[in-house]
Amino acid sequence: MHPLLQPAIWIGEVLHGSPGPQLADVMPISFIALNVVVIGALNTFAELRTAVNVALLAAFIHYVGCGIEGSKELGEYNLALDDGVRGCPTYEQVRQPSMATFDPTKYTGKWYEHYFHDWTQFSDVYDTTLEIELSRDGGRWLDDFALRGPAPVSAPLSWDKSPVANGAHYFLYGKLNPELPQVIDESGFGVTFPNYIVDIQRDAEGRYTEAIQFQCLERGGVRIFEGINFLTRSPQMSEAEADAMFGRAAKAGMAPYGATREQMHAVPHVGAETPPIENSWQGLWRGIGFDKLLGLIESSTHSQFEDTGALER
Repeated sequence: MHPLLQPAIWIGEVLHGSPGPQLADVMPISFIALNVVVIGALNTFAELRTAVNVALLAAFIHYVGCGIEGSKELGEYNLALDDGVRGCPTYEQVRQPSMATFDPTKYTGKWYEHYFHDWTQFSDVYDTTLEIELSRDGGRWLDDFALRGPAPVSAPLSWDKSPVANGAHYFLYGKLNPELPQVIDESGFGVTFPNYIVDIQRDAEGRYTEAIQFQCLERGGVRIFEGINFLTRSPQMSEAEADAMFGRAAKAGMAPYGATREQMHAVPHVGAETPPIENSWQGLWRGIGFDKLLGLIESSTHSQFEDTGALER
């Protein structure tokens, strides 16, 4: 979907930047006129239609090619197929001494994501959080993965008109091994994968304040996915704190898997706790039932967790 989302954001910027009066307070008449002209030209001139299709196909191939080779030219994703590293590391190869006394109950609560490496996650998200809950018996966990997008910095004219401007939630489920709770057998998005908690930082009272997570999947000795998350308990992260976290990830041997500034996306936090955004476009999304679709997904997935183990809270 990523090659489609970027053009969609660009079209949104053109739409909301179009001048003049608006139809039903959502669609500028000048944007409608522009579409009529463009569609008319494409229907009239076969050569123009062919040239546009060839250009779109070439752009798509180039976009995917950049992802395969790990190029930051388009700033989107890295499939990491040619980085010279085969397969996934074991947990023992990347775990840090800070994980010697890991307590899953201290890991619960809200975490703010500040950097990520994950080709399945759209780069223009913001206000991304993870809310961790444990089942009453401590054997399972629920990860409420919330995000908004696109970010105001990347779509200054259209960000507040997005259907997920007020957030979307995705739920991942984990099974904890009492012998090694630092490795969670997590399921989500139709796949199950090991989620390594590689490093934990603590405050003076022993509360967990920073964490590095690492997910990796391989098939036939070839790595097909890796996910890296830099998390803190605060929505703000200084450059010094970020440098220290990149340093700890490098010490863990994670740099070849994408834990570098060149291969990770920064997540801006502009106020996940602010009141819901309200405008004509948000009313339109509610009118077509988009909010009910999101709510249905959230409630059904959360009930699955409740069925398999009572929540702690």
